Amino acid sequence: MDHSHAMPKIINQPIRAWENGDLVQGFALLTKKEVRQDRNGKSYMDLELADASGSIVAKVWADSPAMASQFEAHQFIKFRGSVKSYRDQLQLSIDACRVANEQDRGDGFNESLLVPSTKEDIDDLWARLSRLLEEKVGRPILRRLARETLALHGPALREHPAAKSMHHAYRGGLLEHVVSMAELADKVCDHYHDVDRDLVLVGVLFHDLGKLYELGAMPANDYTLVGRLVGHVVIGRDLLRDRCRAIEGFPEDLQLLLEHMVLSHQGKKEFASPVEPMTSEALVLHFIDDLDSKLNQLRASREAAVLTNGISYSKGFGRYVYVPALPENGPENGTAFCPDPDPHAEEAEEAEATSADPGGLALQPRLFQGS
Repeated sequence: MDHSHAMPKIINQPIRAWENGDLVQGFALLTKKEVRQDRNGKSYMDLELADASGSIVAKVWADSPAMASQFEAHQFIKFRGSVKSYRDQLQLSIDACRVANEQDRGDGFNESLLVPSTKEDIDDLWARLSRLLEEKVGRPILRRLARETLALHGPALREHPAAKSMHHAYRGGLLEHVVSMAELADKVCDHYHDVDRDLVLVGVLFHDLGKLYELGAMPANDYTLVGRLVGHVVIGRDLLRDRCRAIEGFPEDLQLLLEHMVLSHQGKKEFASPVEPMTSEALVLHFIDDLDSKLNQLRASREAAVLTNGISYSKGFGRYVYVPALPENGPENGTAFCPDPDPHAEEAEEAEATSADPGGLALQPRLFQGS
């Protein structure tokens, strides 16, 4: 039988290059898999696929042959499907899917192309952070605290995501977030002269350090047991105590102020802050954290939006946002589609099922052998 009419138009192209109506085939990292029920009681799969360029929501509808395939979250997969627009966002309807294998390397399977990563140079980010902490932290004891913390946790900090599926949820995302915050904090302290720059900069370094233990590294990027049971805020406070304890005679008053900043940086108790900001430095830390995460999410919305007028609905913000496309030669940073734009809590919203629309693509036995 001739299946030429069903051949995908796009093979092994990055997710960011996809457009509404494309038929696509390639490899991806499966970052989320949930089995749900549609309005008629039929099971379907709610997925998220990612590569180095970004990520996209995907569905396997009840009548898709892929429903019978065996694949799990955090595995590399081979897929085929059609790209559609749903609620102003691109979404992939999958017709075939299986776990990628060694034989697929001849067809373009390469893990390094499938792990979402910061678009910034990690060595440059690291140099900027190290230089800022050395040159702008005035107290020798706090400079030593920052230096020893970077020496101990630096390798993990360079690689780690800042969240599972929220802001900066990609390789190097935590470092990108910390550097952006530190550079903004330095400028804020230039403006507000009564704010203690040393405390703010060291607070930025420690505020999300607990995520090194709350989340697994890429590509898994999922919550650890201690992450679920304790959380990054308290873990970060404990890491701060450990580093202060390693420095003989570390001032108790400085440690207390830094602990308060780590414990209050989420801003409100309903956002998992044990306490709320009570000092100028804690307020500055909270607001620059919130600002940096939200702007990262808007960049993600810009890259995921289908509407040409720049209007896109953000579930995290709970409203439509205006994110016009950047000019071709304009600045470009952040990562592609971030499915959960709330900086404080993972999405708990139940997805609304739509009617199945598999696109009518026939399976190709040669390409999806064993699917």
